[in-house]
Amino acid sequence: MAHIGYGDKVRKAVFPVAGMGSRFLPATKASPKEMMAVVDKPLIQYAVEEAIDAGITEMIFITGRTKRSIADHFDKAYELEHQLELHGKTDLLAIAQNIVPKGISCTYIRQTETLGLGHAVATASHLIGNEPFAVILADDLISSKKGALCQMVDIYEQYNSAVIAVQKIDGAAISAYGVISGVKQRDRIYQLDSIVEKPPYADAPSDLGVTGRYIFTPKIFAHLAALKPGAGGEYQLTDAIQALLTDEQVLAFEYEGIRYDCGSKLGLLKANIELGLRHHEIGDELRTYLKNELLAKL
Repeated sequence: MAHIGYGDKVRKAVFPVAGMGSRFLPATKASPKEMMAVVDKPLIQYAVEEAIDAGITEMIFITGRTKRSIADHFDKAYELEHQLELHGKTDLLAIAQNIVPKGISCTYIRQTETLGLGHAVATASHLIGNEPFAVILADDLISSKKGALCQMVDIYEQYNSAVIAVQKIDGAAISAYGVISGVKQRDRIYQLDSIVEKPPYADAPSDLGVTGRYIFTPKIFAHLAALKPGAGGEYQLTDAIQALLTDEQVLAFEYEGIRYDCGSKLGLLKANIELGLRHHEIGDELRTYLKNELLAKL
């Protein structure tokens, strides 16, 4: 099937951050899970930095009632900056002032009901217009030399097709993912035949599970608008992707990098340990602690 191309650059990214984060209670009772830290940065900042590295200049956050701290994080903090400047803490001042670099805009849309990922993405349609755009789930922290989204933008610009990120998932864990079937085009790239949300292990069409990075053409919005509640009674983005296949080619891309599922407690702990070991300030000390003290207790 011939695909419908959109030559525009991918300039906009949607960050669905309205979820309850109930798996992290009580930590998320009044604070968003996206503001949980990995070493010294919140998850949402890692996601925004990945978007900026991929050439995104417009960040669109789909927020909820308890998410004000996300907007505060990316806003200017006059009092903090004044105190840091007053006390000569120039290095920390530079960090505070450059959380959002110049030329980057942040917009916030309030999702009054959390009706699923498909519904969250659809709320941004009026800001996207007739342009390609990315969707990034901050729960999935992907560590790689070249950012996962940057890799996907390269694929989009080559094929002018929607691209979704996938990785191989072992065993029964696949039933927690959207799962694709498709025809391999070349190394790490597949043309989708179908996609299904959280299939039983025995029915999974492959071992390739969808992870939290997408690039869409604006065609997706027509299919989001036509959605009916799917798995879990929510409006599933997976169902809209399946419908999109009737209109245009969709590619799955097995990105290079290590993904940490920071929507789980164990995944968040793993990310803190592994990124902590690479951190320029604490890496050596953490490595010594793990070797000499922690391992002795196991």
